[in-house]
Amino acid sequence: MNKAGVPDEVPVLVAGGGPVGLATAVELAHHGVRSLVVEPRETVSWLRPRAKTTSARTMELLRRWGLAETLRARAPLAVSWSDQAVFVNSLLGREIARIGGCFGLDLAGSDLAAEPGQQAPQPLVEEILREAAGDALLTGWQVAGLTEDGDGVTVRIVSGEGEEREVRAAYVVGCDGPRSVTRAAIGARYEGRQDARPNFNIVFRAPGLAERVPHGPAVHYWVLNPAQPGLTGRLDLKDTWWCIAQGVRAEDADPVRLVRNLAGDDDLEVEILATDPWTARMLLADRYASARVFLAGDAAHQNPPYGGHGFNTGIGDAVNIGWKLAAVLNGWAPAALLGTYEAERRPIAADTIEAAAANMATLAPELADPALMGDEAEFEKVRPAVAEAVLRTKHSEFHSLDLVLGYVYTGSPIVADGAGERLPHRWLAPGVSLYDRLGRGFAVLGDPDAPGVKILEAEARDLGVPLELVPLPGEPLTLVRPDQHVAWRGENPEGALRHALAMS
Repeated sequence: MNKAGVPDEVPVLVAGGGPVGLATAVELAHHGVRSLVVEPRETVSWLRPRAKTTSARTMELLRRWGLAETLRARAPLAVSWSDQAVFVNSLLGREIARIGGCFGLDLAGSDLAAEPGQQAPQPLVEEILREAAGDALLTGWQVAGLTEDGDGVTVRIVSGEGEEREVRAAYVVGCDGPRSVTRAAIGARYEGRQDARPNFNIVFRAPGLAERVPHGPAVHYWVLNPAQPGLTGRLDLKDTWWCIAQGVRAEDADPVRLVRNLAGDDDLEVEILATDPWTARMLLADRYASARVFLAGDAAHQNPPYGGHGFNTGIGDAVNIGWKLAAVLNGWAPAALLGTYEAERRPIAADTIEAAAANMATLAPELADPALMGDEAEFEKVRPAVAEAVLRTKHSEFHSLDLVLGYVYTGSPIVADGAGERLPHRWLAPGVSLYDRLGRGFAVLGDPDAPGVKILEAEARDLGVPLELVPLPGEPLTLVRPDQHVAWRGENPEGALRHALAMS
């Protein structure tokens, strides 16, 4: 440790301390590996919540780290509060249609998942992950450059006051966002496009507004007003709200007027807390890694927010590269295992970008109809057709468990034929998930008396691989990786563990 309080060496340096970088550090610590997360922001900004949906899969991973209940206890909106998306002509006006069971918020107690989704502003997720990362987080510094060689990576970091230090790391994970220094350092570049339509985010306070909304609780209210389309929702059960005004350029924005238009009240009392103009991007890095530097989260991919997949995809990246780095650094896997990260995660990001872009193809402006703003007779005449269009075009945006829970590492060089999917979940007893029994390394599930169990246990001992036995009498053998994905299933597991660790 040098005089600036910056370590001279660290096994893994993580560039960027947003949710993905922090999740990488937490995953590494889960496996006993030290890291250093370099993040320029001293504190989390609560005024620009960005992501608000923590998916069921991310919640399962938070459960794995012992953090799911912490997030639920501190989330302003309980998971039981609402799972509805309501489509209206204004927030205080008439209802057109509604979609229930959104974002996996209705999965409590279901065998489909160990955890339902959770509505929580991104700053809260970051705050909890910061607490979990502990001393691994170095704020007030940012990665300014890096040089890779055969034995490691020399990383140049700079403080907010201009002080420079070098840190030597065995590996670097770049979670430093769209303008990633690490992406540039490995010669990777984005491929894709940017949407032409502008958007304008607003966080605002509106005392008494919630009590006037006639549509009941909802996670999203979509306003199908042709004069001002957009969507809005509550950040807490007090008076704080968020909204997205679609088709609005920053230079033309009057935030108070936009909020009043979406609410349908020209005299609404509004206090603007923050604004954030943005455009949607569909971008994917052409490569995810060099030998010792890996990209994750927005440094590797960006997608439109529709469907709530953004940072959740990045958390999946963090867990995938995290357990593999830990396996290598802990001495029970070869460096070749790290070469499978891109092969597994890049196709998932490509599928996510495609799904989010499809969701974006039909937004509030496309669904709006001038007749919705007319008198009751005009509204009722057009409402059935608009409602049908809403249900037809937006169902997949709010019901995407096939993507969230069902993605498969098809074609991965370290999964056996017919494997690669997330282990199907079940409850073993009230409150006891199958996932709770898997341990932190690999796990073998099935009949404990099957001959294959002894084969896997002997192979694990020889390789020094942590392996947990989960007895399920009468069931076929299944080898599960540390990230809860199936590596192999069958009767004869000879060499299955070696294959799952890129040893064959």
